[in-house]
Amino acid sequence: MRLGLLDMIGLAASLVFALPLANYAVVRLVAGEVALGAGLLVVAVAMVVLPQYFLDPARIARRLLSGLLPRQLRGDTDSADAGRESGADESESPDAAAVDGDDATGR
Repeated sequence: MRLGLLDMIGLAASLVFALPLANYAVVRLVAGEVALGAGLLVVAVAMVVLPQYFLDPARIARRLLSGLLPRQLRGDTDSADAGRESGADESESPDAAAVDGDDATGR
């Protein structure tokens, strides 16, 4: 994963808060408070991992915009295949021959 400048700044900001929490979690684990230490360690890891892998702003914007576009303009093959599987046959429409460039003689 290649990180840009803003991604690096975001990662640094996450680490500023996650590292002290992870340090405290390790101290609690060594002190014998396993449940508290493990829980805080999971929270510290989630603070770094979630924004980097699951909450990518570019991916969220791309999904949002593709959801707003009509199915024909999305450009993904999944939605086109879903239309064909649902019973919509392109050969039945009169515009399909014009779009494909085929005429009635089969040339």
